Amino acid sequence: MCAALPALLLAGCAARPADAKAEPLTVTGRYPLQYAQQFTIDECAGGYDLVTIDGARYLVLPEGAAVPDALDADITVLQQPIENIYLVSSSAMDPIISLGGLDAVALSGTRAENWYLNEAKAAMESGQIAYAGKYSAPDYETILAADCGLAIENTMIYHTPEVKEQLEKFGVPVLVERSSYESGPLARMEWVKLYGVLLGKTDEAEQLFDDAVQRVAPLEQEPSTGKTAAFFSIASNNLATVRKGGDYVAKMIKMAGGEYVFADLTDSGNNLATVNISLEDFYAGAKDADVLIYNSTIEGEIRTMDELLAKCPLLARCKAVQQGNVWCTAQSLFQQSMELPDLILDMNKVFTEGTPEDSELRFLTKIR
Repeated sequence: MCAALPALLLAGCAARPADAKAEPLTVTGRYPLQYAQQFTIDECAGGYDLVTIDGARYLVLPEGAAVPDALDADITVLQQPIENIYLVSSSAMDPIISLGGLDAVALSGTRAENWYLNEAKAAMESGQIAYAGKYSAPDYETILAADCGLAIENTMIYHTPEVKEQLEKFGVPVLVERSSYESGPLARMEWVKLYGVLLGKTDEAEQLFDDAVQRVAPLEQEPSTGKTAAFFSIASNNLATVRKGGDYVAKMIKMAGGEYVFADLTDSGNNLATVNISLEDFYAGAKDADVLIYNSTIEGEIRTMDELLAKCPLLARCKAVQQGNVWCTAQSLFQQSMELPDLILDMNKVFTEGTPEDSELRFLTKIR
């Protein structure tokens, strides 16, 4: 019956190699994770890995391995090598590039001009990676022609569940990653281990993650600087966008030795990491902050103090503005998900040195 279907749909039939013997799936242990809470990996006999993300299960089969007997119907089978990936979740690109796995990506849900990652932009401009539509409007023809082995989506796909269903109907497995739901920066970065398992690069993933942890480990031994900071942007509708107190950015500020001025902002009944507040409320909370950090990834970069004050003249009365301690993030920040230690170290320099040179920093530029 499977042989009568198009090649792409054979993934759903999970045809077994003739020389492989199928055995029941046997879990032998749990892959160790230090920080991540949004996924687990059960290690199974025969080199299989059972990934669980928010209740969805994916079985990663080594190349040439057979599908286990009596496998639960809800488990999506991913046969290695996993190739021709349709990458919609932009936060997954940096870990994949860091692992040397860019060749596994054939399709992107982000256009070339919207990538801040040089490798991704170059791959699209050279034709190595094709644009296949955003999450809500994929180009099914392009995806099917590429023999797509996996679509990696973020939770925005749940706003258009019919798209996920259609991809799966065509035989394209869909993995919905949830790194943005992790509450800390190291937990987010630990998702590199998931991509290491998918791409058969677990050793590389573990080394990358360990190196990142070691970069910020010395900060754990340092006392708080006592410096307070606000992390924000100002929208065209005259509202300030700030992070909730439990967000990973607030935790990065704390790891860097600072205190987030909106630490008391809590979940308002949704899963959003940000809150929009009036400029008056923002001023009330940030007027005495030692440091202001403008998030350029939402409304674009600000280069001068005049640009900032044009957005909100009230900020001229803020302590950080008067003392010249206002910084802007690079727009590439949130795509460079493996570089979060650099932002933590940047903030630590700002908190401890006051006015480090821009050349000493990776993601922060002083607003003058």
